[in-house]
Amino acid sequence: METTIEIKNLCKSYDHIKAVENINISVYRGEVFGLLGANGAGKSTTIECILGTKKQDNGTISILGMHPQKERKKLFDKVGVQFQEANYQDKIKVSELCEVTASLYKSSLDYGALLKQFGLSDKLKSLVSELSGGQKQRLFIVLALIPNPEVVFLDELTTGLDAKARRDVWKSLSQLKAKGITILLTSHFMDEVEALCNKIMILKKGESIFYGTVQEAIATSPYEKFEDAYLWYTDEEVENESV
Repeated sequence: METTIEIKNLCKSYDHIKAVENINISVYRGEVFGLLGANGAGKSTTIECILGTKKQDNGTISILGMHPQKERKKLFDKVGVQFQEANYQDKIKVSELCEVTASLYKSSLDYGALLKQFGLSDKLKSLVSELSGGQKQRLFIVLALIPNPEVVFLDELTTGLDAKARRDVWKSLSQLKAKGITILLTSHFMDEVEALCNKIMILKKGESIFYGTVQEAIATSPYEKFEDAYLWYTDEEVENESV
């Protein structure tokens, strides 16, 4: 199997405070990988280092066999990124934002078809600022897919979506996975992780406390449900009570 994301011994500190410590991840083509953990566990730092927007202190990172900092331009056309806190100017229309995004890449997908796929085709002439939270979230996913990427990074992708919209997004991502696209996502929704992820890593205080499949996470915990198992892995109160 072809490895698309390879991280070895990733370490990053801020003012001598460890943000992530000795993170090792391998993601294969066509896999969905879930990076999980409470706020402040090190998920954002890990992703920023993987994308090359922050420089790690130690360790090696490879995306599609390329160095994310040294080969940034080559990677740009092959990687799609959606961040939860994306900021765009208020007075830009959906169609204009898609057009501008498409113009940044050598080749791009038909954004009209993507907007239709994510239920936004009637919003082409709307201002981005007029969209609901859920509509913005779906638009940000569309923007990440416009460059026809081989690898996609998705941050809390279904926050603000209702149950049907979430299921529709899951279906679309499953189709991308079937096409061989590699997806790395963060999520606080354990049903989403169960439905989509081939493998997961759970971070706590910057360290990996679990790496494997959802089924393995359940099997190595005292619980039968993944959400309970996840809370068991991450909940410091439970840990402190047992000391």
